[in-house]
Amino acid sequence: MSSIFIRCLCFLLSGAVYSLSGADDKAMASIVRVILTTECGEIELVLDADRASATTANFLRYVEGGFYDGGLFHRTVTLDNQPANKIRIEVIQGGINPARAKEDGPAIALERTRDTGLRHVDGTISMARNGPDTATSDFFICLGDQRDLDFGGQRNPDGQGFAAFGHVVRGLEVLRAIQMAPAAGQKLTPAIVIIRARRIPN
Repeated sequence: MSSIFIRCLCFLLSGAVYSLSGADDKAMASIVRVILTTECGEIELVLDADRASATTANFLRYVEGGFYDGGLFHRTVTLDNQPANKIRIEVIQGGINPARAKEDGPAIALERTRDTGLRHVDGTISMARNGPDTATSDFFICLGDQRDLDFGGQRNPDGQGFAAFGHVVRGLEVLRAIQMAPAAGQKLTPAIVIIRARRIPN
């Protein structure tokens, strides 16, 4: 039995679930759901196509094109592995199948949380970036509230924040298992494979 499986299994005891009950028919019609099947279990996402339309469309292009099949969660950021950062965060970061790296798409415009009204809270999915308007296919998911990743936050000197575009509704325990998997610094060793990413009907 692999060490990754054992570590993942230890965390698959109970999962926090966001409730979608009470949403009206119009809101339900706009809900976009995606499941990431990983070596550690499934992560179900609800994407906010209304408030973060461009970022959601970009992510779905990669999902529907099969880019995340064979992709990797390759980075874990914990409170203990970022000694050079004054503002510390907790996230895991994933990306497309490395074999398809040359097919990575163009960078997209940054949809700031100031404009979308979304926030980086526990389970938020957001786009990784360097400078503003540089995000392509890499994404990250928050563990705990990470308000310094919002517009005006202090994690990045530019203060522009990151493009939140959805949240986890099932599988928060899988996120924690991935975050606590073996790593060399922030690099997961080995990376956790995203077996498949698929959009699911409402």
